Amino acid sequence: MSTTELIKTALDEINRGTAEIIDIERIEKLVTKFYEEGETYTVKAGFDPTGADLHLGHTVLLQKLRVFQNHGGRIQLLIGDFTATIGDPTGKSETRKVLDRETIMANAQTYQDQVFNVLDESKTEVVFNAKWLEELGAAGMVALTTTFNVARMLERDDFEKRYKAGQSISISEFLYPLLQGYDSVELKSDIEIGGTDQKFNLLMGRHLQRAYSVGKEQAVLMMPILEGLDGVQKMSKSLNNYIGITEEPKDIYAKTLSISDELMWRYYELLSTKSLEEIEKIREDVANGTLHPKIAKENLALELTARFYNEESATMAKSEFDNVFKSNKLPTDMVECEVEAGIWICKALVDAGIEPSTSQARRDIKQGAVRIDQEKISDEKMNLEMGEYILQVGKRKFAKVKVK
Repeated sequence: MSTTELIKTALDEINRGTAEIIDIERIEKLVTKFYEEGETYTVKAGFDPTGADLHLGHTVLLQKLRVFQNHGGRIQLLIGDFTATIGDPTGKSETRKVLDRETIMANAQTYQDQVFNVLDESKTEVVFNAKWLEELGAAGMVALTTTFNVARMLERDDFEKRYKAGQSISISEFLYPLLQGYDSVELKSDIEIGGTDQKFNLLMGRHLQRAYSVGKEQAVLMMPILEGLDGVQKMSKSLNNYIGITEEPKDIYAKTLSISDELMWRYYELLSTKSLEEIEKIREDVANGTLHPKIAKENLALELTARFYNEESATMAKSEFDNVFKSNKLPTDMVECEVEAGIWICKALVDAGIEPSTSQARRDIKQGAVRIDQEKISDEKMNLEMGEYILQVGKRKFAKVKVK
């Protein structure tokens, strides 16, 4: 490829799936300078370690960071160990609970252990914002607050809604976007990326780089929020519509297969490492009937499972899935537990770890989603007598229960 073609390919991949880019001209200049002169540039992405595990929704940003790494970008992976003590107010209707330092650092370590499933560690600098925000001190913090006014802060959608509704907004929440923006001052970032819900905070970085005369204004790239397995709400552990990157291979594979055919293309665009041309060819093959959409989805499931494990684990996950769901056989590895004779079926399902609560177990039994030894049951009041049983909820949850 010629330099011109390399630059075009890079910019196509950077633009792929984005929701909005502010100052695309700056990104084009940075990429061009890399290919023409070999000069690298910095791309910042911040993660507040408020939870322990990452899911595929988080990897949308990680995927884009990897694209930048492939085209001259050096990643500033910012762990918000200081800002996590405040909690990002974005999209929240009330002030978040403060996390203790021990929990934050444990979560931060987990994040670091997981992100390099996607990112190239040799092109990544992991930084913690407590390093400079703690050094900022009271005088520095006061000076920071003078760079922005309350009226403009209240223009932010979630703050405006809470203010009009008479709901509490703490002063610390006003500080959050200022602190995130100050991270870009300290790091002198060339580009910052985040979700569309982060626009206000991302633009604060540009504003503060001007206010502190950094000599540059970062470009901003925003990625859409990935829909969860339901195809409606954003992927979230609390909504139980997520695929965690540390889940078992069989679960990553099976959950990916559960998405709709329409949502599959969204996942291909935002999560697959296949080129735009390859994805378009797959789409055309499905449209003209030469490739069944189920095969296209299986290939996506294999790719995602292999990314977080390996090809062998992905192949085994597919084999296990086919064995259970196509041949109607039982999985080879099941949770096993022992319970006392006479146990209520709903409690047995909870004790086995395949139902979150007895009320949910009741609902699932009424909806015909629960089986004992592969036979559907309808009596949510039944009790289990002595013996061994295979309990099943839906298509993916199994447990072997010994009743003593």
